[in-house]
Amino acid sequence: MTRHHSDLVHQKFLQHAIFPKLLPFILLLLPQAWKGHCHPQCLDYKPPFEPQQQLVFCKDYTKFGCCDLQKDEEISRKFHSIMKNFDSLGSKTCGEYIRSILCQECSPYAAHLYDAEDANTPMRVLPGLCGDYCSSYWLQCRYTLSLLLEDMGNPQQFANWTASIEEDRNRFCDFLELKDKQYCYPNVLTDAELNANLGLVREDPKGCLEVCLQEVANGLRNPVAMIHANDGSHRFFVAEQLGYVWVYLANGSRIDRPFLNLTQAVLTSPWAGDERGFLCIALHPRFTTVRKAYVYYSVSVKKEERIRISEFTLSAHDDNQLDHSSERTILEVVEPASNHNGGQLLFGHDGYLYIFTGDGGRAGDPFGKFGNSQNKSALLGKVLRIDVDNNDEGVSYSIPSDNPFVGEQGAKPEIYAYGVRNMWRCSIDRGDPVTGAGRGRMFCGDVGQNKYEEIDLIVKGGNYGWRAKEGFSCYDRKLCQNSSLDDILPIFDYPHKLGKSVTGGYIYRGCEMPNLNGLYIFGDFMSGRLMSLKENEANGEWQYNEICMGRDQTCKFPKLINSYYRYIISFAEDEAGELYFLSTGVPSATARSGVIYKIVDPSRRAPPGKCRIKPLPVKIKGKLIHFHPKEEFVINKKPTTTPVPTTTTPKTTTPKKKTIRGPFIIRKPPMPTRQTTRKVVRPQPTTAGETMRKTTQPTLKKPTSATRVKPTAVQRGTAILVTTPSTGYRATIMTPVYSRISQTSINSTKSNWRPPPFLSTTSSPLNSPAKFPCSTPFFTMKRPQSALSTTAWTPYTSPKPSKPHKTLVSTVLPKVPDEILWTEEKQQNAGESNQVNKRPRGRGRGRKRGRGGKRLPSGSVRLVSADGLSDRGRVEIFIRGEWGTVCDDLFTKRAGTVVCRQLGFMTALAVMKRAALGEASSKVRIMLDDVECEGGEQSLLECKRSKVGKHNCSHEEDVGVICG
Repeated sequence: MTRHHSDLVHQKFLQHAIFPKLLPFILLLLPQAWKGHCHPQCLDYKPPFEPQQQLVFCKDYTKFGCCDLQKDEEISRKFHSIMKNFDSLGSKTCGEYIRSILCQECSPYAAHLYDAEDANTPMRVLPGLCGDYCSSYWLQCRYTLSLLLEDMGNPQQFANWTASIEEDRNRFCDFLELKDKQYCYPNVLTDAELNANLGLVREDPKGCLEVCLQEVANGLRNPVAMIHANDGSHRFFVAEQLGYVWVYLANGSRIDRPFLNLTQAVLTSPWAGDERGFLCIALHPRFTTVRKAYVYYSVSVKKEERIRISEFTLSAHDDNQLDHSSERTILEVVEPASNHNGGQLLFGHDGYLYIFTGDGGRAGDPFGKFGNSQNKSALLGKVLRIDVDNNDEGVSYSIPSDNPFVGEQGAKPEIYAYGVRNMWRCSIDRGDPVTGAGRGRMFCGDVGQNKYEEIDLIVKGGNYGWRAKEGFSCYDRKLCQNSSLDDILPIFDYPHKLGKSVTGGYIYRGCEMPNLNGLYIFGDFMSGRLMSLKENEANGEWQYNEICMGRDQTCKFPKLINSYYRYIISFAEDEAGELYFLSTGVPSATARSGVIYKIVDPSRRAPPGKCRIKPLPVKIKGKLIHFHPKEEFVINKKPTTTPVPTTTTPKTTTPKKKTIRGPFIIRKPPMPTRQTTRKVVRPQPTTAGETMRKTTQPTLKKPTSATRVKPTAVQRGTAILVTTPSTGYRATIMTPVYSRISQTSINSTKSNWRPPPFLSTTSSPLNSPAKFPCSTPFFTMKRPQSALSTTAWTPYTSPKPSKPHKTLVSTVLPKVPDEILWTEEKQQNAGESNQVNKRPRGRGRGRKRGRGGKRLPSGSVRLVSADGLSDRGRVEIFIRGEWGTVCDDLFTKRAGTVVCRQLGFMTALAVMKRAALGEASSKVRIMLDDVECEGGEQSLLECKRSKVGKHNCSHEEDVGVICG
């Protein structure tokens, strides 16, 4: 990134004339550097990289840093421009200091040296130096400071200011010193802890590999598969268990029309954990010409459950829709039970279609003498391989001639491998991008019975041992003793203390994260663990490492998060080879809790421009639904691999103290722009029973010419230039500066000169947040700050706010502008919809009163019981002038405690779902859905939730609460 110090920076330097007097006091008040878990980061808020071409000027950062050759040349030009002011002695004495300071933009820790990693602290203009180094710099070359800063504003003003501090070592080093001794220059180069594994995937103290995530899609109902067309469009197709397949474009938006809708045919249910449904989709490897897709789903035929493999043809009128009338059944297999349905389809590099079936269900494969998996006359418990090319006339598929059991008596010719239990998610290795090593290998996760989960490499004709073996151990001892010594053992298995249902993954072969190349990343559906295997090419063994979320500063990059929903359903790769996983917070085919996450290594990236893609245009019929992430902040406490928020019921029934999650990730533009924020304190309620949030809510305004703050003239006394006898390099340096000053008329009695203030006109550093991750801030350049909410789950608000919503004004408050109220709701609406929620017009319309004629505040709750009981009943909430119900999706005892405390009870004894305490009539609206509380909120409106009125449930899911 090229840092532009333009007029905006100049304005910041000119805003306060009293800064030199205040500086020592301000620095004394600054807190010590926050000793967090810092991480390599560049000034463009991205990880460092290895330049594609060697650097010429800042050679120290050729192997790893934040500069490419273009940036290196820019720094070199600035250096030589400065050195023109030196004589030979000055050049020899100060050249290395100037070079080192300028080259810190190339340091892998540039964001910390310039204090750019935190939006709550201003970014430095010059990198932070260590105290000893600063003192040495001051003794040798103190007068060069004006040359480093002269391109940032009027030389006259900078000469006066720099000359005044160049004579005082304390003030000079207060300006340049970074109090964090670990991250200041040059200590940052020699710190063993920082540089031991610089550029490698960071490991926590237990050896867990730390990665970050980027949310790319949400609101999905059990997303079971994500594939791409390999046609240059870089769109991807996401299948839901319910029977929908959606098309997502490269920019993240979704086409409103489904690619496929089989919801009427698919056999599934809303039960959590139901394994039936739409399970997979695969596009023909020559999709652009063959234009066919293949799907794997559960059906019921005459009350008999089956798995069906069907073929569809692309619509002749829409490249983003299949022709639903073109379905052709390729294969059907009867399922004796409702579980172990398999569910994987993929095309190998040989062009054949591979189908992975389960063993038929129940426990221990009880079908027949040896079970389905060991029975070659059955298609269950197998890896099948068929040829679907040239099948437009005649049979729907043919048998490849080299299938291993062709011609074997009693064996099904479709079988490619057998002895599998229930393989869930398989993938084909693309091969190393340089050497091609590993290309074509097939990896699968095979779900275990009751002890072990395993990862297998599929080979032709292989017997994977089930039910004789489970992982490396025996399951059926009698079969195990008689089993063949040629059985294929897994490359890895793990016990159920780590997880109980493996989800197979992918070998990473993308471009953006070089560290991850060759790493097999997979997960577990039940425990939510992310795991990895790395092959030792010398002995062929696979080394295991758990993957965890980066802590503290590690994931504080734009758009990155470090939490995810627990139930990992599937993994995927896009057309460029980048890796994703699909998970949900509620494992039900009807719950819109599914999210797709991209896996990101924050330690290293590819050089800028290397991985650039240009998606081919896609003709769209219909509308585009733009993507808005639900989670866009880093969890500050130690994150776990289980989802945040959790859907489990807490063990304790006592309300916990409210915790604030943070800090938020702020998108920082490369150029700082001035914008103002206005803090509005919400008035307190007038009655004891009426509760409102008491926090201060800043309102982010779009910067306009009217809101920009312009520097005002501040008159001071005569500006006296500090000079010294014209000897040595001091005279050589300052002569060109003073010559430029002399060209500007200076009033000897009144001057408009103001020294560079490092304070914003919109906020005082004395009142700024006392939190400075990784380095002590220096008040030099104030960057815009986004509105932050202190509520734990209030979503991130984009720097470009949406149009203000007209929303209901609480009747217990005096008349105030609409923009002041409902801040939380407007923040969510801004990120989820372009619709404007209008309140009823007219004075008093839609307002209701409680007991004694008191007006009800929005967010008030009540329990509606058929028996008239006050401590239990259906939860109803008062919003926008009417009472409505709440869905039970994600509603836990913590949310119930919030309701009960509002009503005067201590806690919630139980949360009743599926309208167990009664359902509302059709006339009552459903107000809230997907409510997730921490337990300390004063109202359900403060909890994380869908926007008001947005839901995917019915009154059969009205939640009830029993208070105590």
